[in-house]
Formats: sequence, C-alpha cells, structure tokens
Amino acid sequence: MTGRWTLVLGAVLAGVFALAALVSLVWVPVPVETFAVSFKLKPIGTPGFPLGTDHFGRDILSMLMVGARTSIAVAIVAVGIGIAFGVPLGLLAAAQRGGLVDELVMRGNDLVFAFPSLVIAILITAVFGPSATNAILAIGIFNIPVFARVTRGGALSLWTLDYIRAAEVAGKGRARISMEHILPNIANLLIVQGTIQFSLGILAEAGLSYVGLGAQPPIPSWGRMLAEAQTMIVMAPHMAILPGLAIVLTVLGLNLMGDGLRDLLDPRLRRTR
Repeated sequence: MTGRWTLVLGAVLAGVFALAALVSLVWVPVPVETFAVSFKLKPIGTPGFPLGTDHFGRDILSMLMVGARTSIAVAIVAVGIGIAFGVPLGLLAAAQRGGLVDELVMRGNDLVFAFPSLVIAILITAVFGPSATNAILAIGIFNIPVFARVTRGGALSLWTLDYIRAAEVAGKGRARISMEHILPNIANLLIVQGTIQFSLGILAEAGLSYVGLGAQPPIPSWGRMLAEAQTMIVMAPHMAILPGLAIVLTVLGLNLMGDGLRDLLDPRLRRTR
C-alpha cells in the first residue's frame, strides 16, 4: 500500500509540471519573448502576472511553463540515449560474461564514469559551443554506463537459472536468449532506473544551464532563471524561489515515482508485504 501511495504522490507532483510543459506547446499567459521593463520585478499576485515578473518584465509563470518543457525534453532524450546504447552493451557484456568483450565494456564504463556530465559538457561545448543539444549529449553519454551496469547486473543473475540453460541446450543463441528471456525479465529494473535517471537528467540540465552550458537565450530554462536571480535575490526573492521549487518538486515527484515503481515491480518486495 505504501508503494502505491508513493507512486500516486510522485505521479501527481511530476504530472503537474508535465502538464504545464504540454500546455506551453500551445499556450502561455504571456509570450516569453515579451519584455516589459515598466512591469519589471512585480511581486507574486500582481494582476496579469500571478507569479510576478523578473528584472526584464517577463512573466515568470510563462517562463516556468516553457522551462518545464525544456528540462523535460532534455531529460527524455538524454535517458533515451542512455537506454538505446547502454542496454545493448549491458546485455552483450552479460552474454559474454568473464570474456574480453565483457571486460572492454566495463572498463569503457569506468572511463565514462570518471568524467561527470558537467565535465563532458565542458568538453563538448569547448568544441561545438553551449546549447541544449550539447547538454543532451553530455547527459546522455553519462547515462550510457549507468544503464549498461544495471542491465549487466540484472542479466548476470538470470544467466545461471535453469530455464536459461534449457534455452541454450535447445539451441538458442545468446543474442536470442538475451532478447527473448533476459530483457523482459529485467524490464522492471530498467523502468525504475529510467525514472531515477530522468530526475537526475532534470537536475543535470538545470546545473548545466546555471553555468551557461545548457539551453541558450531566448529559450527559458529553470537553471538559467536561478542564475539570473542571483543579483536580484534581495529585491525579488520570488525570482529564485519559484524555479528552485519547480526543480525540487519535479525531482521529488520523479524519485517518489521511482520508489513506488520499485515497490510494485520488485517481486521480492511484493512477497514481504
């Protein structure tokens, strides 16, 4: 029961921002490109600007909505990159367990882990310049070894089971066994890990945008909103508090979803309830 309530609460928190991102595709209260200096630094509750304005007179509610779209899009694509490359590598390493291929995959993972996403982003932007696309690449590259390790760990625990050995005796190749028997049985692990990496992707995007390596103006980003609010924290604290709350609540919601999904999908946890 606890897992279900955790999942529901997490889904509600994350769903609010996902809905805001979807709505921003077709409508925002005020276009984010609109500058109205005469309305700058309006407080929360100002008529026409329910969450106030920033130092350029931009509507903060509109920027939060479009910023949600930016963060979610970056995180989705980055997690997709991690799954698309990491899962096959993990399956390959597990199928060749103890061999040269396994060793090469895992040492390659260790090499990527040695460079956090921020460092990878700095390397990429030094060559191609800062942008949301380069932030996606940096976060996606860092996600690859995460999914490779989770996939390999889950697959290794299955390769020793009797039904897998029976499939080998029946003449099935390792690739076919990996796709037909291993992958479906570790899908729960990948779903939970994907939820966790999604929340970390939003955090990473905010961090990269905060230091100027993520989405560039005029595209709003929660991280850049925080960076711009630094000099206005005394005069207009809502400029920092609101994007900070958006990041915290979205990440909290996704983490709660991950915990709830783990409780519901893990058969060992189901048996203990």
